[in-house]
Amino acid sequence: MAPMAMAGRRGGAMTTLVRSAALGSGSGAALRRNRITTTTATNAARALSTATSLPPTYERLFNKYTEVRRVLGAQRLTLAEKILYSHLHNVEESLLTGTQGGRSVRGTANLRLNPDRVNMQDASAQMALLQFMSCNLARPAIPASIHCDHLIVGAKGAEDDLEAGIQTNKEVFDFLESAARKYGMDFWPPGAGIIHQTVLENYALPGLMMLGTDSHSPNAGGLTTITIGVGGADAVEALVGAPWELKAPKVIGVELTGELSKWASPKDIILRLAGELTVRGGTGSIIEYFGSGVDSLSCTGMATITNMGAEVGATTSIFPYTKASARYLASTRRSQAVANIDALQAFPGQGASEDARFQFRADEGAEYDQRITINLSELEPHINGPFTPDLATPLSKFKATVKDQQWPEALSAGLIGSCTNSSYEDMTRVESLLKEAAAAGLKPAADFYITPGSEQIRATLERDGTLETFQGAGGILLSNACGPCIGQWKRQDGVAKGTPNAILTSYNRNFRGRNDGNPETMNFLASPEIVTAMAFAGSTTFNPVTDTLKTPDGKDFKFSPPHGKEGPETPFESGVASLGVLSQPADPSVQVAIAPSSERLAFLEPFAPFPAADLAGLRVLVKVTGKCTTDTISAAGPWLKYKGHLPNISTNTLNTAVNAETGEVNAAYDLDGSRHTIPELAERWKQRGQEWLVVAEHNYGEGSAREHAALQPRYLGARVVLTKSFARIHETNLKKQGVVPLTFADEADFDKLAAGDEVATVGLHEMLQNGGRGDVQLRVTKKSGEEILIPTRHAVSKDQAGFILAGSALNLLSKGI
Repeated sequence: MAPMAMAGRRGGAMTTLVRSAALGSGSGAALRRNRITTTTATNAARALSTATSLPPTYERLFNKYTEVRRVLGAQRLTLAEKILYSHLHNVEESLLTGTQGGRSVRGTANLRLNPDRVNMQDASAQMALLQFMSCNLARPAIPASIHCDHLIVGAKGAEDDLEAGIQTNKEVFDFLESAARKYGMDFWPPGAGIIHQTVLENYALPGLMMLGTDSHSPNAGGLTTITIGVGGADAVEALVGAPWELKAPKVIGVELTGELSKWASPKDIILRLAGELTVRGGTGSIIEYFGSGVDSLSCTGMATITNMGAEVGATTSIFPYTKASARYLASTRRSQAVANIDALQAFPGQGASEDARFQFRADEGAEYDQRITINLSELEPHINGPFTPDLATPLSKFKATVKDQQWPEALSAGLIGSCTNSSYEDMTRVESLLKEAAAAGLKPAADFYITPGSEQIRATLERDGTLETFQGAGGILLSNACGPCIGQWKRQDGVAKGTPNAILTSYNRNFRGRNDGNPETMNFLASPEIVTAMAFAGSTTFNPVTDTLKTPDGKDFKFSPPHGKEGPETPFESGVASLGVLSQPADPSVQVAIAPSSERLAFLEPFAPFPAADLAGLRVLVKVTGKCTTDTISAAGPWLKYKGHLPNISTNTLNTAVNAETGEVNAAYDLDGSRHTIPELAERWKQRGQEWLVVAEHNYGEGSAREHAALQPRYLGARVVLTKSFARIHETNLKKQGVVPLTFADEADFDKLAAGDEVATVGLHEMLQNGGRGDVQLRVTKKSGEEILIPTRHAVSKDQAGFILAGSALNLLSKGI
């Protein structure tokens, strides 16, 4: 059934969401009433509430907000803090423990939160569901959805690719659908769309807090929703009804002034910001946008910006609620939500103080830990890359940079769309360029691919004639799936692996080898408009703002600045009915489909608990230099098919990491000097019971939220990862799987360690027993027999210490602890 028909039959998507969020998915919460007090506390709050005119979701939000105001008094709050703190399990405990009476919450408090829902993409949902199944619950405690978007390979075109993807991945899709039916989760089939676009269209709602098993889940922040990317173990924690823990983020305020014009787009705001903050600059922080320039942005434009906040390491990003937000809700058939938001912001009525009302904006006088101002009227298009999303170059300087760096001048492909930039506004702005070029007799000189973000977007673009324009230009329409953005791309242009070449994309991430498995493919990130214009030139040195192209009749042609529509004049189309959501109550009679002989799915065996003493006899498996992302630790692309089979996918562990001592890629040396690939040596050590650690540099684990980058090393015998710094999601994922993440107290000590060194922990067991309190050192024994003591730092909380002692978070959750 099509999404809108299903929503209508069930009382409307908004109604369903409000009821589900308020009631905790019915008896799912009741199953854990003896262990978790959330349901009882919420019911008590509702019984005492005077907010009878608000719908249940906003009644609960308002009650918690009132409690936050009581605890923090007249303290000025950012918008992010209002929403985040209003989802605390116990407001006083989180905000007043070790925070100087609530005056130093940011960066100090451990927030224990109750999210409203969990959204999972198919690659990460496999492991999340396998973990959830171990908890033996009949249904999740909160609403959840599964989105089949990661496993479709982009190659020949939407229809062929979708058919091939369904055939190739039938076993996994059957597993996901059967689990959804059994546990009462929404199931979006392959071809329905990319998780983040689908969530924005259906589930995002101002004031909600959601978790998503993908690093770009903050896309929903464009609709004033706190949405945080997490690993599967975090998702399971929320699904079973346990409070989810987060170190209280700092808040970076980005003030937008002026108004975008001509070639500048929302994408350029985040490309410019990434260049300033770098891939580490947002770590431990929420990015909150404000200022007069916000009102000039569309809702989907704001979502583009919050989506890519993941590239600077931000916990999440958020925009205030604007008139554009209301227009988007109406165009996606959620007008009732607009009325509910108006009711909340007006409640409890005249005479109430300003602080008594929940407003979807920061308090006047709220302070930010860092403040950045971007004048949209002066902003020019940017192009970021290659190989990192924070290497930002203004368009006006890009030609000179290409020549100076000797990057390829020929453009092999232009790819637009993805979860970041596939909105109606993006596509109609591109359409204006295509129509103008067609009138001049021009066709793209480079291969040109288009990825709609959802079936709703695709169907609406088809209805309004935009797809016809794309096809007339020779564009290749790919399936409503992630495709080339995450490495699911089978190139048809004959570019061999190892061949240097350049592509331009409107995607969000561009790590080496990510898109096509070729480490020499340079992916430059830009807006869809810039990608499209440069595809017509077939050159990375073309500047559409200043340069001209030759038409077939020899005339000079110059693109006019693009223009488009914020949204369709009539509501979005639902599209093909079979691509709609499957939404149903939990059915315990359904058998989850896992074949005993499967090479793609395997039940999980619990990890062993932490020993009753400090770790001893560890060996350094490999010392890694340079960027070590989750793509490096657990590659995607062809490996996605093994996401539900831990032994099989572990054979790719760290297989693109650079050995700091030899400069080799995917090379490690055993104690006898024999050379192996990194995963081969890890497996060899696993077989002989040799536990190990990895030593690495800054921002270890940046990029995707994929928990396999923590699960795989743990499965193979890792007990510690020692780095100069971690990316937030990955550090948490390691702790959830029982691996101890430590950082150097003195970064110079990185040079003192070598592969094969023997390592013992000092104070680690005591620190864990004390709930994260205490220091940890490493006693390193060199091959010469020399011993050195290396001080380290950690960020292990009380709950996380319990996870590590138990062997993993799942070991505790499965026992109902």
